[in-house]
Amino acid sequence: MDEPDFVVVGAGSAGCVLANRLSEDPGVNVLLLEAGGSDRDLNVKIPAAFANQFHSRLDWDFRTEPEPHCEGRSLYVPRGKTLGGSSSMNAMLYVRGRPLDYDLWKAAGAHGWGWDDVLPYFLKAENNERGASEFHAVGGPLNVADHRSPRPLNARFLAAAEAVGIPRIDDVNGPEQDGAAPFQVTQRGGRRWSTADAYLRPALRRPNLEVVTRAHALGLEWDGGRVTGVRYRRPGRRARSVRAQREVILSAGAIGSPQLLLLSGIGPADELRKAGVAPRHDLPGVGRRLQDHPFVTVLCEVRDENTLYGADKPKPLAEWLLRRSGPLTSTAAEVCAFTRTRPGLPAADIQFHIGALYFEDHGAQEFDGHAITLGPVLVSTRSRGRVWLRSADPRDKPLILTNTLAERDDVDSLVAGVKLAREMAASAPLAGTVVRELRPGPGVSSDSDIEASVRRRVELLYHPVGTCAMGEGEDAVLDPQLRVRGLEGLRVVDASVMPAITGGNTNAPTIMIAERAADLIRGRA
Repeated sequence: MDEPDFVVVGAGSAGCVLANRLSEDPGVNVLLLEAGGSDRDLNVKIPAAFANQFHSRLDWDFRTEPEPHCEGRSLYVPRGKTLGGSSSMNAMLYVRGRPLDYDLWKAAGAHGWGWDDVLPYFLKAENNERGASEFHAVGGPLNVADHRSPRPLNARFLAAAEAVGIPRIDDVNGPEQDGAAPFQVTQRGGRRWSTADAYLRPALRRPNLEVVTRAHALGLEWDGGRVTGVRYRRPGRRARSVRAQREVILSAGAIGSPQLLLLSGIGPADELRKAGVAPRHDLPGVGRRLQDHPFVTVLCEVRDENTLYGADKPKPLAEWLLRRSGPLTSTAAEVCAFTRTRPGLPAADIQFHIGALYFEDHGAQEFDGHAITLGPVLVSTRSRGRVWLRSADPRDKPLILTNTLAERDDVDSLVAGVKLAREMAASAPLAGTVVRELRPGPGVSSDSDIEASVRRRVELLYHPVGTCAMGEGEDAVLDPQLRVRGLEGLRVVDASVMPAITGGNTNAPTIMIAERAADLIRGRA
């Protein structure tokens, strides 16, 4: 496709949505560029195998710079490098966030992105197997289901949450988020249902859509104040350029999209010069406002043998291959609970990810026995970081710093979350099966001990956002139509556009953003 109308960079959670929706118009040609390759790997398809993708060819495998508030540790930032992007790597947990999140976006200058504006796009995307209701829809591309083979321990988890004052609710994506409920998941028939499955594959038969894999974007092409195309390279071939007749759309994610802007001379002029890039458009906010959800774990050995221990053995694999059921359909965390750790908060500051397994160091650390994970996640983080260039070479990974735990409120929330997780483990519903606490361990007792443990063990939950934020003000990169300020022919559509991180897992909001962006581009919003 020599001169398509639209060139979309990145076939991830947002890019696959755009490829589908834009190519619905037979008079429009769309070229989709993806740096990764096929998503046919079983570690993509089997839900419980998602962590096997980490540090593999399916992963961009980013790390932060030494984090000054986390004992100088570099934190791991996995990002999907395949069709479907991080929707092919994530834990498939369907969480929209709170109406408050989107109303705050609107109040900050992201006009048209309040809750009443975005709810129709959540519904447009969704096919919820529970059926249609005021808050859910059927008939959309994205299949949302209950767990196919839930762990029996989930009932104990929900009862333990109630025992410490977190009420049982039916749906964290309903009228009230605060409470505990089983996660719904982006699966279909016991296997992952990524945006490549939901949006891209149904559109591949269209003659006006072309997908080029293993195409690493190098930079943007210009003509005066207009971005006209993209330079990219495939393995073993020379770099080539493709011209977009209408727009270039970056959907490379909260790390990749700002990096590509910076490599193209769009960003803070002084920083660009230091990296050896000639500034072409001074835009101070590019790469700023980086946010993610930090989390820690409380891990306990248990007597109950209905856990995910041994799920990688031949019998569970055979069950999944033959019936798409059994422990390998699990998303690790099967229960969530949202709660406020102190009075006066406008919404939950902690989201618990709770599962019948031992999950530490992103699944790399193992325990020979049955265990449970009670993981408090900070969903209302105040800390902000940034992404910037290591060099002018597109092959170099960018520099990343999240400043995790820089703010006192963030630390206090996670310390309170650890204490509440311990209360759950000690409550009557779980006390009978808990043998001992493995981490942080009985030697960590005072608040100062817990804080030290949090700083030593905290990790990121794979939800980077905010680095090309839309809105108003000096550091806004995009206008509310997701157009790069001061330039023509260029938009960004992915998680990087969020002015503030949502209260919960970020994949569903990213898909919503792309659904609405497609209508904005077509003049139908």
